[in-house]
Amino acid sequence: MNTQTQKNVNKVQEKEGNLPEKKIRAGAISATIWLNHGQKANGEESEYRTISLERNYQDKEGKWQSSNSFRVADLPKAAVVLQKAYEHLILNEQDLFRNN
Repeated sequence: MNTQTQKNVNKVQEKEGNLPEKKIRAGAISATIWLNHGQKANGEESEYRTISLERNYQDKEGKWQSSNSFRVADLPKAAVVLQKAYEHLILNEQDLFRNN
C-alpha cells in the first residue's frame, strides 16, 4: 500500500472505525472490500460488505490523489478489479457454508 493510500485508510478508520477487508489493484485502479456492521429492521445485528472503486494519480505537484472518475482506458482494469472483488466475496461466502 502506498503512503497516500495508507493515509486514506487511516482517515477512514478514524472516521468509521473499520479497515478494508481486501484491496485489489490493477495499476492505478483499485477495488476495496469493506466489512460493515449494521442493524436490521428487527434490531438484529448484521454484517454486509461494500466495494469502493478508485483511480490513483499524481497531480502537477507530484502528490498522489485519488478519484472516483475513470477514463475510457481505465475501464478494462476497473472491470478486472471488480470481477476479482466479486470472486473473493463469492468464494468466501461458499467457504462459510462449508464450515457450518
